[in-house]
Amino acid sequence: MSKVILKAEDLDGYLGEADRQSLAQMDGMYEHAVALFERLSAAGSTAAKRDIESALVDSYNHMGQVMRDICKKEGRIKVYSFETPRESHGEASRLIAKLRDENTQRHEFTYYTQRAYELLFNLAYGYAGSRNKNYLIVKTPVRNPVQNYAVHKIPNVDNAINSTVMCVMLRGALLPSIIMSKEIEEYSSSSYVTPFALFKIKRDDSKDEAGMEYILDLDRSYFRLEDLDGKDLVFADPMNATGGSLVTVVKYLLDQGVRPRSIQCFNVICALKGALRTMRAVDNLTVYTLWMDPVLNKLAYIMPGLGDAGDRINGTDSDDDVRDMIRLIADYGSGITSLYRKQIRTIEQTVLHR
Repeated sequence: MSKVILKAEDLDGYLGEADRQSLAQMDGMYEHAVALFERLSAAGSTAAKRDIESALVDSYNHMGQVMRDICKKEGRIKVYSFETPRESHGEASRLIAKLRDENTQRHEFTYYTQRAYELLFNLAYGYAGSRNKNYLIVKTPVRNPVQNYAVHKIPNVDNAINSTVMCVMLRGALLPSIIMSKEIEEYSSSSYVTPFALFKIKRDDSKDEAGMEYILDLDRSYFRLEDLDGKDLVFADPMNATGGSLVTVVKYLLDQGVRPRSIQCFNVICALKGALRTMRAVDNLTVYTLWMDPVLNKLAYIMPGLGDAGDRINGTDSDDDVRDMIRLIADYGSGITSLYRKQIRTIEQTVLHR
């Protein structure tokens, strides 16, 4: 098999001393929060819980402010609550809370993921295109006394979206990429449906964070290098923990001579370390995330995180029966496949006409 492997030590080489200090600071602050978690779990009285909860709120507010200050120094890390008016923050916060909740079922998780990518699209494109407008003239079902039409103004973002290619890092990223492509189609004045490039990449979860390896399987990936050159590459992955998968794919493409016009990464939750690594490793990459979490644990999972987003969207596979992308799409059901039919048709063509 033809494989490309990137190691965690290579990723850490992109971090500067200031980055290491910032990450160490966040580790220390989160250790304080963990101590509060333990106290909260053991608290007996309502009054004791209330005091600990108040301390926990202060701890998270402090961590949020420190992460805001770190991101403010960087021009290419865009966090929804750091970039948008305060009035918009409640919606994003409530969405993340529902996605984190272990009681949120799979169909609900998918619904909240769809909403999350609507907000992320507006973060990247809507606000930037707000000064220029496109006009949509829509024929309505009302025909009395005459056929009715409605006029709607939307941001004119054609120049930003009409050369995008969705780069899918299977498998948790499959549905988010389809959702993001649909958003692009809806805002394009030409109803542009993005091409798809499909990359089979995984990390070796038998290793801890310091020894992690990221493995790109080229034999089970579907893309053409010439279709990516000069384009705006969009990666929509619900979680960016270490940044390793994204950096592995992008570095491979650059080594093959692909020169993208831009690279954008869209995450529902991004760890500070993942954001810093990807931004340092790739010059023209911008990270957009609905929420930023402070740290990783030793197994490279985001903390506080939301678990395995891929499993929560797609369900789990057994070791001897791992579904391919076509079976994953089939398992989404008729509701999703009907809503995103153009995107799914494009993915099928990418796989079958390789």
